[in-house]
Amino acid sequence: MDRSQKAESVASLNASFAEAGVVVVTRNLGLSVAQSTVLRGKVREAGATYKVAKNRLAKLAIQDTDYVGIGEFLTGPTAIAVSADPVAAAKAVVDFAKTNDKLEIVGGSMGTQVLNAEGVKALAAMPSLDELRAKLIGLVQAPATKVAQLTTAPAAKLARVFGAYAAKDAA
Repeated sequence: MDRSQKAESVASLNASFAEAGVVVVTRNLGLSVAQSTVLRGKVREAGATYKVAKNRLAKLAIQDTDYVGIGEFLTGPTAIAVSADPVAAAKAVVDFAKTNDKLEIVGGSMGTQVLNAEGVKALAAMPSLDELRAKLIGLVQAPATKVAQLTTAPAAKLARVFGAYAAKDAA
């Protein structure tokens, strides 16, 4: 890798850190190519990215970002999962690590808050942004449907009473 490629790589990593809601650092303990491909697919499905980067270049890329604290985790064979959703990357990586012991979660960061491995696992246990939105919409819609039912119920009862009188008069 020549100097221009390194500068390009650092700029790319820096741009992804600037847009990130969470960064998770993992350690590869001998993942096969097939396992790595499955991991990348799961991370991509979650709306995150998973990159293997040279530690030195990643340390340069995190300078002047909120993620300076993860520099201590960048030793050995590491990879970085990044997502704008504060839970997506953590959830995808933790789910994969549960079924594969060759992927170790080292730590991460959510903005300036540095997380250890247990912190990342706790973050993964939280509902995602989409799940929270769905719950909120459900909570907002529930009272509205109750109000609609209450306002239409008297009219329906009144219509049944008039229908009964009409049937009685016709008979």
